[in-house]
Amino acid sequence: MIHSRDLLRATTRRHFFQRCGVGVGSIALGCLLGDQKAAAQSLAQQKPHFAPKAKSVIFLFMAGGPSQLDLFVDKPVLRRHHGQLPPKEAMEGKRFAFLQGDETLLASPRSFQRYGQCGQHLSDLLPHHAKIVDQVCWMHGLTTDVFNHGPAKLFVNSGHPQPGRPSMGSWVTYGLGSESSDLPGFIVLQSGPRGPRAGSSLWASGFLPTLFQGVPFRSGPEPILSLTSPPGMNRQRDRQFVEAVADLNRHRQDLVGDPEIATRIEAYEMAYRMQTSAPELMEITDEPQHILDQYGAQPGTPSFANNCLLARRLVERGVRFIQLYHTNWDHHGGPTENLEEHLPQVCREVDQASAALVLDLKQRGLLDETLVIWGGEFGRTPMGEVRETTGRDHHIDGYSMWLAGGGVRPGLIYGQTDELGLAAVEGVRHVHDLQATILHLLGLNHERLTYRFQGRDFRLTDVHGHVIHDILV
Repeated sequence: MIHSRDLLRATTRRHFFQRCGVGVGSIALGCLLGDQKAAAQSLAQQKPHFAPKAKSVIFLFMAGGPSQLDLFVDKPVLRRHHGQLPPKEAMEGKRFAFLQGDETLLASPRSFQRYGQCGQHLSDLLPHHAKIVDQVCWMHGLTTDVFNHGPAKLFVNSGHPQPGRPSMGSWVTYGLGSESSDLPGFIVLQSGPRGPRAGSSLWASGFLPTLFQGVPFRSGPEPILSLTSPPGMNRQRDRQFVEAVADLNRHRQDLVGDPEIATRIEAYEMAYRMQTSAPELMEITDEPQHILDQYGAQPGTPSFANNCLLARRLVERGVRFIQLYHTNWDHHGGPTENLEEHLPQVCREVDQASAALVLDLKQRGLLDETLVIWGGEFGRTPMGEVRETTGRDHHIDGYSMWLAGGGVRPGLIYGQTDELGLAAVEGVRHVHDLQATILHLLGLNHERLTYRFQGRDFRLTDVHGHVIHDILV
């Protein structure tokens, strides 16, 4: 039904622009039409700016900030100075979330060995990672700007510490679309005791059309709430309903010109298709037992391992960007967040499946075209916190992540921190550089992937970022 108030609004807008002539009104209209033209895109595949190395991304996000000093970086000098105050000059200008300034250096109690031809250090907490050291590019000189969890997660995912900007997965699907016709282009899977801080804003589309936002899947036979048809509905009646609603929405769109209506039409179509594709995707019991064992996956039991296996299945079905969030890596010390008990526990939850995902993709010939990323929003300090049990504070000046496949050089150790782990000193790279590199591997120029909003061209990397060519094949 067409309401009289809608006709009044449309008429009022038309008279306003007619009266403004070529002045402010026409400028505003041009901006509006520019935004709407960009917004009219769909999830249909788009041409990249240049030939890509990767077709899809799997981002294994360790929410909370994994301790590089207890996992990937052995520091003999830190052991020698354990219990001492850090050098005063090395602490000038550094920012921390909780440290008061009198905390002493904390050496890792874990045992380390070198593995593979590349000689990467791994602690005894990650035995399965030893199988993939030569398949992975190890980045040990990363830095970021934000030292609190929610803003730091947003910074990694959207390039900005406040909510409202499009997430990386949204930028990617906006720029490239998706190869999958019956699943969203950007899917989020979660595991651990709770959701990540900052919540759904981490996979929101911001000012991009909501068509490009991440779709969180739940574990179990109904991955998306309300997707199952109510009693009495069959596929034919569902189809008739979707077509009737689409006709009404198209009529409304012709009247008001709102690009979000096109998103709504596509959402109904996608929901109809997912009634079949989503339950089939989640049914991992059809995987061979040796694959389930390789991941440590148990059908019917929500876990990071199950989500890693689902990520591989999603890549096989053409989904462009898959993000796995696993909590909790925020080990400050205390009854539920310490390095003695809880860091080993969370490592056991992710170690086997992370390595299995890389090996499984390689065995299937998918690793070359799939970029796998492992890491969190920041690292942990070389100083311990004064709490009931052992922990470390957030650290933004030098931490580790790894990347595999998708055009990244395997078996490369890139960057390092100083002898105490206080700051990156070689291969120093910022989060914006990582974002630019991810887009580059997908065939997207981070300076050209823009969206005009409120009169300004926005991009994922804002006005920053340089592609890290040193780590590329």
